[in-house]
Amino acid sequence: MHETTIAMIQLGAVFFGLGLLGRVARRAGISPIPLYLVGGLAFGTGGLVPLHGIEEFTHLASEIGVVLLLLLLGLEYSASELTTGLKKSWMAGVLDLVLNAAPGAIAALLLGWGTVGALAMAGVTYISSSGIVAKVLGDLGRLGNRETPVVLSVLVFEDLAMAVYLPVLTAVLAGVSFLGGLTSVGISLLAITVVLVVALKYGRFISAIVDSPDHEVFLLKLLGSALLVAGIASQLQVSAAVGAFLLGIAISGSTAENATRLLEPLRDLFAAMFFVVFGLNTDPRSIPPVLGIAVALAAVTTATKVFTGWWAARRQGIGKMGRMRAGVALVARGEFSIVIAGLAVASGQVDDDLAALATAYVLLMAILGPIAAKYVEPIGEFFQRRRQMA
Repeated sequence: MHETTIAMIQLGAVFFGLGLLGRVARRAGISPIPLYLVGGLAFGTGGLVPLHGIEEFTHLASEIGVVLLLLLLGLEYSASELTTGLKKSWMAGVLDLVLNAAPGAIAALLLGWGTVGALAMAGVTYISSSGIVAKVLGDLGRLGNRETPVVLSVLVFEDLAMAVYLPVLTAVLAGVSFLGGLTSVGISLLAITVVLVVALKYGRFISAIVDSPDHEVFLLKLLGSALLVAGIASQLQVSAAVGAFLLGIAISGSTAENATRLLEPLRDLFAAMFFVVFGLNTDPRSIPPVLGIAVALAAVTTATKVFTGWWAARRQGIGKMGRMRAGVALVARGEFSIVIAGLAVASGQVDDDLAALATAYVLLMAILGPIAAKYVEPIGEFFQRRRQMA
């Protein structure tokens, strides 16, 4: 058979299989991310049936997936919401950073992965999955709850922290000098500042440039601008993901709402490919040796995330049940953790076991987060009744 024919058959099988996995996840009431990772593990290096001849397409598709994930995340926030949320939540954000980055960094140092591995693992365990959190809150009907703005404020702080962290990580992985690293961070901070100022004062003009009543034209301009900005950002040693996120912030109002509706199917398609590619590049035989560490990290960082949400909600005068809901809502890890691990492993600067540990950890947390959020209320009510009876 012709190589193109074989590639089409393999890609068709991959996409169809992802659809089946997504359906299983929906019926089980969990995020599809863990199943996508498992699917990639099954058909990648060391898997059951390794795929060949589609590497170039899947790699590019996964990069587009990251860009779309961050673009739509940026579309969820306006510049004013970001600045307001940062003012309200900076103390909770700092606590979140310290408590949840430390376990990953300590684990990497104990495993002998050095400071570069520690920096990467700190990001893996720190950042909650905005995508999973938003989906869970929507599915459970909690978007109007009193604690939800607290949760979103913490997520906003994490997103802004990533805008600084990713350029630092990229510079370290590239082996640039200390001065080069400072330059990269400076460019990132300058870009963030410029985008926020432009978005606050001239966001309507950026939205008008991208907007169009014709869906085809709108999609072409939106996707083209996202890839263009991401590529330029990457060339400037600022993460392509950060560039897409900043573009999303600059687009506001009805344009952002229409863009979200139009891009969601594309995001889901390419993001699914990103998770699959990460699984394809991870040898499943490398996971059992690090599974115990992943479980320990999951236990520790679940407790630290719950404490972060509890503390942040308590500062806003929210009751005990609301504090618990805020805490467990932050537990899930997902797309950002895999992005960070993917960048680290692709650079060749860290041990390959980091990918295995990150995969196992995200699998556990992406499953645990939605389940914990779903059952925190009945469990809390059960213990509350027991205390009353006692």
